[in-house]
Amino acid sequence: METFLQQIVFGLANGGIYAAVALALVMTYLSTNVVNFAQGEMAMFSTFVAWLLMEHGMPYWVAFFSTLAIAFVGGVAIERLVLRPMERAPILALTIVTIGLLTIFNSLAGWLFGYTVRPFPTPFPNSPTRLGGIIVSPHSLGILAVTFVVLAVLYVLFQYTHFGLAMRAAARYPVGARLVGIRVGWMLALGWGLASAVGAVAGMLVAPLLLLDPNMMGGILIYAFASATLGGFTSPVGAVIGGFVVGVTENLAGTYVRWIGADLKLTLALAIIVVVLIFKPSGLFGRPQHP
Repeated sequence: METFLQQIVFGLANGGIYAAVALALVMTYLSTNVVNFAQGEMAMFSTFVAWLLMEHGMPYWVAFFSTLAIAFVGGVAIERLVLRPMERAPILALTIVTIGLLTIFNSLAGWLFGYTVRPFPTPFPNSPTRLGGIIVSPHSLGILAVTFVVLAVLYVLFQYTHFGLAMRAAARYPVGARLVGIRVGWMLALGWGLASAVGAVAGMLVAPLLLLDPNMMGGILIYAFASATLGGFTSPVGAVIGGFVVGVTENLAGTYVRWIGADLKLTLALAIIVVVLIFKPSGLFGRPQHP
């Protein structure tokens, strides 16, 4: 039982990372109707920015929030400079652009920072903590705490502020939003900025576990896609729930299903994507898309 509970806790911590990246994917999808394949690489590049700031003597939390601001501005700039001029292009063309951005960010990070694997600091204690009969890493608890704070801030922003209401209206009813004076284009750009900042949070939280290198977010992005697909690409809440479900499922399967083990857990995420797309393409909480 203790092993089971410990795996649940580890799964929830992993799920917090997947939920954050899945939420970023959903936010960009709702903004532009495009799946951003570069979301993981954008998060990775932001994490390198945080590492660079800390290397120059900036305290962790100052670097953390500075990186969020930089990631936000970068996300807005990408939407304004790259995607906005192509707003009338076919969806396939926009999707290919995001794949191009993935390659650009990966190559740029390798060129600027090299492909050497680097340790990334954690602001949480290093010694394990015992909760009842289970041993938990303080960093895992920190991941959960930071993830829930981010989710709470976004919930308040979108549910209880005029800015959040304007963003929701621009994403869901752009024509009606323009009629009531909302600057839809800028609202969508700000949505990309928020998604980029949320992705940066995930990158900085997972880097101490995976170590920092230009390819560190590849597997995380697949788990995030599984989470967003399971929850529904039109449902931010579904993406978050999907992230925690995928995190717990892959952890339990890797522990208790012998033929999966640690090597095939990523295959499980791909299987989740395929099964959901076959039987419920809109996800558990998403809106069905009609032609």
